[in-house]
Amino acid sequence: MPEPTPPDPQTEDKPANLLDKILTAIERIGDKLPDPITLFFFLSLAILAISAIAAWANVSVVHPGTQETISAVSLLTADGVRRIVTEATQNFITFPPLGVVLVAMLGVGVAEYTGLLAAVLRRLVLFAPARLISPVVVFAGVMSNLASDAGYVVLVPLGAVIFRAFKRHPIAGLAAAFAGVSGGFSANLLIGPTDSLLAGLSQSAAQIIDPNYGVNATANFYFMFISTFLIMLVGWYVTDKIVEPRLGVYQPENQEEDITELTAAERKGLRWAGLALLAYLAFIAILTLPPQGILRDPETQALIPSPFINGIVFLIAIAFFIPGVVYGKVAGTIQNDRDVAKGLSHSMSSLGYYIALAFIAAQFIAYFSWSNLGVILAINGAELIQASGFSGPPLLILFILLSGFINLFVGSASAKWAIMAPVFIPMLMLVGLSPELTQAAYRIGDSTMNIVTPLMPYFPVVVAFGQRYDRDLGIGKLISLMLPYSLAFLLAWSILFVAWFVLNIPLGPGAPIRI
Repeated sequence: MPEPTPPDPQTEDKPANLLDKILTAIERIGDKLPDPITLFFFLSLAILAISAIAAWANVSVVHPGTQETISAVSLLTADGVRRIVTEATQNFITFPPLGVVLVAMLGVGVAEYTGLLAAVLRRLVLFAPARLISPVVVFAGVMSNLASDAGYVVLVPLGAVIFRAFKRHPIAGLAAAFAGVSGGFSANLLIGPTDSLLAGLSQSAAQIIDPNYGVNATANFYFMFISTFLIMLVGWYVTDKIVEPRLGVYQPENQEEDITELTAAERKGLRWAGLALLAYLAFIAILTLPPQGILRDPETQALIPSPFINGIVFLIAIAFFIPGVVYGKVAGTIQNDRDVAKGLSHSMSSLGYYIALAFIAAQFIAYFSWSNLGVILAINGAELIQASGFSGPPLLILFILLSGFINLFVGSASAKWAIMAPVFIPMLMLVGLSPELTQAAYRIGDSTMNIVTPLMPYFPVVVAFGQRYDRDLGIGKLISLMLPYSLAFLLAWSILFVAWFVLNIPLGPGAPIRI
């Protein structure tokens, strides 16, 4: 008789600590929630009803920047019903993640179909130290925000694939990548599009007090540079010590084969695919690096913003497509253009559930915007904290928490900052705190709550990716997985922020703590 299999340490009964009990309770609640498609449908109905009640009660606020009165708009009126009917298709077509996901997956799908991704991952597994995979995935996620939204549709599913290749739970890899991409959204080692966008709004708000005040895109560079390593380390700890142990051992539906050495054809295919990628990157560099580069802004010659940044998702799709085709041709996994076409259609066939989910989620987000409920909540929250009477670090921490709370209802970082900056930047300037400091505090709250709010446009995308490995994964379960990252990032980042404030370290070049 075969000897009994020893118990796996991860599956043995262990005394549950308080955090584990809380997360288990959240997961149980999440398990009782309906399918995400159904949930977004009912949330859409709820917004319709709430909008009518708020409009009937004459709920309104005054925008702090424009002084415009913003009133709740009922969607259960003749005009509202007409808008719901006539703009449903447009809501779906213009849903921000839809085009990004479809375009990116065309390139990624070809690289997967030809076997390029599998070969790269096998090589990674054979040579990379397994214990460093978690921090590498989190770090790559943080850095991916340079590529706009591409990290959500490229790196998040890739994190799951990498963990599975290392015989680790793919949902843990997906969570680690999502934590880096979204929870560490503002951190980076380089200046990105978000820095320029927020700096412009901060400068406009600062000029309410000082018409000559300027806020540069590098305003938070030093702080965000160090924050990148903080997020990586915290994300590493949460993944390996909290999230993956709770998931237990992954039991795939199909028996997985052991990782084998690459064949001569596969090695040759990888070499040629690598050369093709280098040639493509060199071509893109020619179009972007020279001051008069075609992909720079035609008027300012800037790289941020520019056609390069605006088209980064398409460029990344091509960066997967070209090496994928070259690999397939050299390794013999594809023979002709028909095989390439099959690879393109194969990538689309796996997105059926996501497309259905995107349609319903797009309607919900549109209704929430049309009703003005998100803006009303944001401005009322800002007025509440303004009247709190706090000062110094307690005020800044309270402001971080408010930013995170508002993020649960208003997903766009720029939309929230456009509302909050005209309130808080002048208020804190009057007590000697710089606009750059206020902006940094806002970015902490905004980033750390991204990963636990279903209103974030890419949240349904992550749910759809996760259901490839866990059919029962829904919004509630994903929130329970991501909550430890959110709380740990919020705590660690806030501590770093307070220490930075106390030590009076510049936030960036020419960006002081106090003015």
